[in-house]
Amino acid sequence: MQRSTFFLLALVIAGCGGSNSDSNTDIPPDTPTSPMTRCSEQSSPQLLSRDGIRLYQQSQYLANQQSSVVATLSDGQSRGYQFQWQQTSGTPLTLTVTDNPVLPFVASSSGDYGFQVTIENAEHQYSTTVNISVADGDGLSVRQDHQAVEGANVSLRLDRRNGSAVQNIGWCIAYGPDVTLDLDDAEVPLFTAPQVNSDSLLIVRATGTINGVPLSDDVSLLITDEAAITSSYFDTAVARTHSYRADSPWREVLQRCVYSNQLTSSCTLNTLPLIGQETAEDASDTTAIMNRVLVSHDWMGQNFEAFLNNLDPHSDFAKLLQSVTAIVISDDVRPSFYWVVTGAIYLDPEELWLTAAQRDTINEAPDYRAAYGENLQFLVPWRYVKNNDYASIYRSPALRQSRSLAEVEPDLASLLYHELAHANDYFPRSIHGSLQGPTLLDEYNRRSANKALGSDQLTQTLPLQSAEMQSLAGVRFLGDSATATETSYLPADVAGFFSPDSANDFYNYSTSREDAAMLFEEAMMSYRLGIQRDVAITDKPAVVSSSTVTVSWGQRGRIAEPAVQPRAAMIIDYLMPELDGAAIEAALPPPVAMRTGESWLANLVLSSGKNTPQLVSPMKVPEQPLRLSGDRHPAVQ
Repeated sequence: MQRSTFFLLALVIAGCGGSNSDSNTDIPPDTPTSPMTRCSEQSSPQLLSRDGIRLYQQSQYLANQQSSVVATLSDGQSRGYQFQWQQTSGTPLTLTVTDNPVLPFVASSSGDYGFQVTIENAEHQYSTTVNISVADGDGLSVRQDHQAVEGANVSLRLDRRNGSAVQNIGWCIAYGPDVTLDLDDAEVPLFTAPQVNSDSLLIVRATGTINGVPLSDDVSLLITDEAAITSSYFDTAVARTHSYRADSPWREVLQRCVYSNQLTSSCTLNTLPLIGQETAEDASDTTAIMNRVLVSHDWMGQNFEAFLNNLDPHSDFAKLLQSVTAIVISDDVRPSFYWVVTGAIYLDPEELWLTAAQRDTINEAPDYRAAYGENLQFLVPWRYVKNNDYASIYRSPALRQSRSLAEVEPDLASLLYHELAHANDYFPRSIHGSLQGPTLLDEYNRRSANKALGSDQLTQTLPLQSAEMQSLAGVRFLGDSATATETSYLPADVAGFFSPDSANDFYNYSTSREDAAMLFEEAMMSYRLGIQRDVAITDKPAVVSSSTVTVSWGQRGRIAEPAVQPRAAMIIDYLMPELDGAAIEAALPPPVAMRTGESWLANLVLSSGKNTPQLVSPMKVPEQPLRLSGDRHPAVQ
């Protein structure tokens, strides 16, 4: 989602966001952009029109190179239609995306291949076949050919060859409309899809050299014409999505109620109730949950369903999901968030991919908040750990690795505990039977005015104390301007503000809602999965990484700190009353202090005893990217 959308959401009661910018781009203001030049040799895609369908084929297909076939309707207007591809002949291919106008694939061998595409809505159905020939050859490979709505953020990624970067990288337009490119990272160009009057093909060419040999690849993008934006909620481009379950009884209302830039008012509870109102809180009924899933690609729903069926042994997430209207998983959601106006949670699919091909479909446009607080002199990193190691394994997108469902668990579980804490803070299962509506926003306004939310009760009973941390959080997470005093704070100053207080993370201070969600997230991760959270105050060197920042203060498992325990216990009891918050907190491992003066990476290995362990060389510890407080969630007001 683009930053102007989140800014608007922040102005709505209990919306998500925090940007103070009027810009319609996620590209930081100091990122160089320039119009993409035209290639000296233009591409000539093969256009075939038949059976009411317009097909685009590449001028050539090479084995082991990212390829595609593109389809749209002959009149160039495909919105409102569902696409389905299947292979009809040739060596079987791994087809990750079959529900899109663009069918991406990589043929591992030369030969002839056939495909069938079906395009349909409630009134019409079109179907045709296409055959292609793949030749042996050598070239670059750009991920990935896909469809993008006009005005959307688009990212591409140039494959490395055996882990080595391509040299002398260049980009140009080989066919179609003009675009302006952000080449801050030459391997991952970013741009905004141009406005079009009908579905239009855009071909972007990457050139480069490998071992001195010049190579190239053309990547095909179908820019689709969309209806004029009329929503004051989703006021910028949103990806095309569809009900994950084709037979869902909520199929016709899901998109227009929770992810449409035609949304002009909140849907009523009669139109789209909370899941718990439909199922009478039968948490074992994952069918009801999956009927509420809206996706941009089917694999997202498949992986989410597998997670619920295999990695939710206590039904925590099934129970917590009773308090949402829908689950939106889309390639343009970044970061994840919950929004009371729709009652839905919106998940970044970065936490769900299992294969490199699935990851290829996710937009890599950066988080719009990346530049907030740049003039502050400290950082607050965090990570989840287990047995003195990272709880999750970092997989660089450049290496094209796969991962197991079990590897997804730490990141996805912590994300769900957090976002679903918001939903249950606003509408706990205990009140589902008494909701008056007519909309959730109406219900929220009444509850908020009466200070009836769990986060309200937490703030009234056990409030945070540090005014300095509260103000700094406004700078770092909401885009407020820093005062001269705030820009002068050193890490030791910030540690002095934070460590005596009763928050478990810097992000708690952004809003009272985030305070509750952070407490619940960390407590449940430790209780259910035995995974502890690290948090620290560090310096901010010119080159920031896990091995270069120095810890001024830090703790592992701060959720068990005596000052934090009663606050965490209170919110656990509110969000999941079937649990005993005080007993859970009392059983958690005691917090462990980090070693000051050492790097964040060196502090990965900590001793819970009195003896300081032998210093571990950072060269012997696998370094992961530094994660900073609040990087996964926009602040819920």
